[in-house]
Amino acid sequence: MTKKSRRTHSPAFKAKVALAAVKGDKTLAELAQLFDVHPNQITIWKNQLLEGAAGVFGHDKTSAETPVDLKALHAKI
Repeated sequence: MTKKSRRTHSPAFKAKVALAAVKGDKTLAELAQLFDVHPNQITIWKNQLLEGAAGVFGHDKTSAETPVDLKALHAKI
């Protein structure tokens, strides 16, 4: 029995599949057959797309990074 290696999909492919799922023209089963991916994986990618879509249009002020102390960094140099 040979061990099958996992397939890795490009981000562009994942986005294409997730957008097709969001569009809703076809069922998950039809999309799974069309793209040769399990329906659960399509659902996961769709949820990731919907959760991350807000980040495309701007960052939330509450999730801002901590300010960097430039004087301390320049002192190290």
